[in-house]
Parts: sequence; C-alpha cells; structure tokens
Amino acid sequence: MAFEELLEDPVIQKYLHELVGPKGMPVAAAPPDGEVTDEELAEELGLELNDVRRALFILYENDLATYRRLRDEDSGWLTYLWTFQYEKIPEQLQEEMHRLLDGLEERREYERENEFYLCEHCGIRFEFGEAMEFGFECPECGNQVETMENTRLVTAMENRIEELRDELNADVDVEA
Repeated sequence: MAFEELLEDPVIQKYLHELVGPKGMPVAAAPPDGEVTDEELAEELGLELNDVRRALFILYENDLATYRRLRDEDSGWLTYLWTFQYEKIPEQLQEEMHRLLDGLEERREYERENEFYLCEHCGIRFEFGEAMEFGFECPECGNQVETMENTRLVTAMENRIEELRDELNADVDVEA
C-alpha cells in the first residue's frame, strides 16, 4: 500500500486518531516528507507547540516517528528533527486485532465459566460467589439479585471472534 493510500484509508485514519486524539490529528494526518522540527510543524499547522510535541511523542512511542538530535554549536540548544514512518501501520493494526481477538476469547471464557446475578434496581452485576456472600441481596439497595442470563453477550462475542478470525485469516475455533 502506497504512503498516500495509507493516509486515505479510513481505518488508518481512525487508528491515528485513537493514538494522538483530535488535537494531534493534524500532525499525524499530514506528515511532511523528510525531516521536520516540532516548531516548523506547529507553525505550518497553526497548532500549539505542546500539542505538536505530544502528538510526535505518541507517534514515536508507537514506532511511527523517529527523531535525531542536533546540538547548536553556539547556544548548546538541542534541535529535534522528526521523520514519520507509517509503513509499519498495517502490521501494527494486525497486532492490535490479534490482541483484541485474544482479549475477546478470554472474556468469552470468563462469561461462560461464571454464573452471574444482577440487581435490576442498581444495574450491578455479581458473580455467584459475590451474590452468595451478600445473601443474594444488593449491598447498595438491599433488593434481591436475580440470575442473569448472558447467552446473548456470549453469542455476540462469538460472532465478533469469528469476524476477527476471518479478517486475520486465522483458524476458526469458536467453541459451542
């Protein structure tokens, strides 16, 4: 995928937005060719220097930007020259999807392996052990807690797991 196509992809735009937020999005969405200073970016984009630096640091933490330092011989001041490296985004999105898949599979098992009770008045959910500990009464309001059916939640997780596996071309392993 070409660099320009990467930036036009709505999934990648959403990913960048999630990383840097609305204030940092102008920095992430329009990376210059070659090296640039944070001051140049702030001036060019009409942004606060701190917002630009925050976005650059987040991109750096996520391996999407690098920098090199230059020390001014006379003043001793350091200048940071930033370079954007968005080639890694598709790979990072793939890793993120694998983490999401793993998390959903863990949560699905938790939902399957536990019995839950709900206080319909407060909306608080309890595992069986907690409900038993409180005598099947809500500690907040004193109302009786009722058995909670979570089949729809588990089914929704299984559907999402299957979708993610399809997207990742992973082996399907949705347990019945």
